[in-house]
Amino acid sequence: MLPDPIIKYRLEELDFARGLAIVLMILFHLIVDLKDLYAYKLEYLVGFWYWEGKLSAILFIFLCGLSSTLSRNSVRHGIHIFIWALLLTSITYFYNPDFYIRFGILHFLGISLLSSPLIRPLQIRWLLLLAVTSFIMGLVVTASFTVSPYLFPLGLQTRTFTSLDYYPLFPWYGIFVIGILIGKLFYKSKQPYISASLPKVITWLGRHSLAVYLIHQPILLATLYLLHKK
Repeated sequence: MLPDPIIKYRLEELDFARGLAIVLMILFHLIVDLKDLYAYKLEYLVGFWYWEGKLSAILFIFLCGLSSTLSRNSVRHGIHIFIWALLLTSITYFYNPDFYIRFGILHFLGISLLSSPLIRPLQIRWLLLLAVTSFIMGLVVTASFTVSPYLFPLGLQTRTFTSLDYYPLFPWYGIFVIGILIGKLFYKSKQPYISASLPKVITWLGRHSLAVYLIHQPILLATLYLLHKK
């Protein structure tokens, strides 16, 4: 959830949109923590909060794809993101080896950014076909199981698969590709569409989305602990 590539042309409207995604993410994780740690009667696996969390992820993935069309070096940034992803995998494994992050949104974005230079040159019709294919592949892989424990990055799971955060390439890669498609169609000139000043706090969150993503959960946990401490 998350960061955009290293961008030569920063557009405030994209930072603002990313900041909104950050707010949605923090709110969703607050709901998760309240239910899982303090037994609040909240539900995040179905219903409103489930879709609120997915909306945050969709915004991050879409904006990451779009921003990669403005990037100077999406490969370097993809490597950077994937290193952080591996670090989170290690931390969550030591915390809970039965339910750690195997392939979360950082893993997904890191690999997607690494692939960006390969698909950005494609014509619009081929990008659209790639996106549709990704969505169809997502339907296929989620409707079946596999005996191989190593295909989960593609969306193929064993019956015992678990992950604290899970965003496989299919179907989510389709949203990343749509972001690239929109970037190519509407941001060729690298010019913003919104000239009005946007709320600075939200824009700041969007510009520092990786840092906020990495530190928000420890802050949430510490704050909730202090509020519930008897």
